[in-house]
Amino acid sequence: MTKIYPLIILLFICCSVGANNVYASINSRDTSEVIKLNKQALDNRYTSPEQTIEVANKALALAQELNYNRGVGEAYRVIGIGNYYLNQAGKAIDNYLKALDVFKATNDLRNQAKVLNNIGNLYLDNNKDKALEYLNQALGIAQNINDKSVKASIMMNIGNVYYRNKSYNQALSYYDKSNIMFAALGDSINLVQVQQNRGVIYYNLHEFDKAETLLLAANKAGKELDLNKPVASTNLTLATLYIAQGKFEDASRMVTEGQAYAKVLKDEKLTNDYNYVIYQLESKRKNYEKALYYLQMIFRQDSAIHSSNESTQITMLQEQYKQAATQREKDAIILQQQNDRIKFWAVTIVAGLLLVVIALLVSNVKRKANTNAKLTELNGEVSKQKDNLDRVNHHLEEIIDERTKDLQVKNKKLSEYSSYLSHQIRGPIATLRGLMNLEKEGLVDEKECIKMMDKCVSDIDQKIIEMSEMLNDSGKNAY
Repeated sequence: MTKIYPLIILLFICCSVGANNVYASINSRDTSEVIKLNKQALDNRYTSPEQTIEVANKALALAQELNYNRGVGEAYRVIGIGNYYLNQAGKAIDNYLKALDVFKATNDLRNQAKVLNNIGNLYLDNNKDKALEYLNQALGIAQNINDKSVKASIMMNIGNVYYRNKSYNQALSYYDKSNIMFAALGDSINLVQVQQNRGVIYYNLHEFDKAETLLLAANKAGKELDLNKPVASTNLTLATLYIAQGKFEDASRMVTEGQAYAKVLKDEKLTNDYNYVIYQLESKRKNYEKALYYLQMIFRQDSAIHSSNESTQITMLQEQYKQAATQREKDAIILQQQNDRIKFWAVTIVAGLLLVVIALLVSNVKRKANTNAKLTELNGEVSKQKDNLDRVNHHLEEIIDERTKDLQVKNKKLSEYSSYLSHQIRGPIATLRGLMNLEKEGLVDEKECIKMMDKCVSDIDQKIIEMSEMLNDSGKNAY
């Protein structure tokens, strides 16, 4: 029975390990699916931001079900990126802050840097100082962990800040550095983006040939990679470039093509930018009626007020999120205290049960020890009795041997006495027979015959008495 327990325990352990391995395998496949969905969603950001949000929400649901924190954080970040490209700054910052909370909780520095980079990018058009603050914070983390991919993306966005501050040479310096990094990493998508940005800088520096070469290359690569957003943006800059060069037909072609991409993207801001370019084009062509029409459309959408309101909205959302985060921390502390109390009582109960089990085990061990002691004592007594029996048996054997020898001696003496008696009695009996025969024949006197017969009987009686005495003496001697 004692051998069965280790076998049962071993079987239980094997089953547990097997179950854990199966669960780990299934869990690994599911987390891989989360990673795949997040990547697919991110890759769609330049083509269809709505699809980015849709796919990332699927990744978020699966990651939450699996309790896969990194997947949850990345899904929030990608949803924020999708909202950014749809010009939904409020929704974008909400998701970025959720992602940042997850990555801080898991101490994931790389993804913290990526989210801070995204938040900095969100401030580009409405609060450049705030944008630079977040981007520099992200760059510091990326440099500490030496992540070239994240660092290249951050440097490109820092270049965007300097571009919007009209520090073109400083912006170009950052774009050139990020361009080298993206080329080394083989990041074709970001290469298209940074190539476009460099083209925009050269346009603003009035180096139109370099600008056109870079923008056309970015436009071509964007179409090959099916990147709607970069294609629409490069078309916009090329249209502006051709207007500045007086190439109105080329500019019109770029506007028409770019508007189609902007419509697919459902990007209102990009559509408004195209309206402004069309206004410039029609003004240059001296089509003042059309130019006035597009100018009115532009003023109906007061971009300055929109940007100001957007910045205020982002800031307010951040404050609200901080307050909510503080409240969540308080709730978490209260919940933790409750859990601690539950754990304390659970541990106390378990400890009590363990003490009872230990007491029962100790009692059982003591009973077994007492039983073993009694068994040992009984075994000792049995051993003693066995030794006694062995000694008695040995003594009996000796007695039997002695009795056997005595019987043998008696039997021998009896045989001898029997032979002696037969010999001693035979003589008187033979004499009696002879006397009886003589008496029958009348050859002897009757009185003489009786006398002689009496003498023979007396001899026989005397022999018998002697034999009896001899037997009794030998019996006494035997004992």
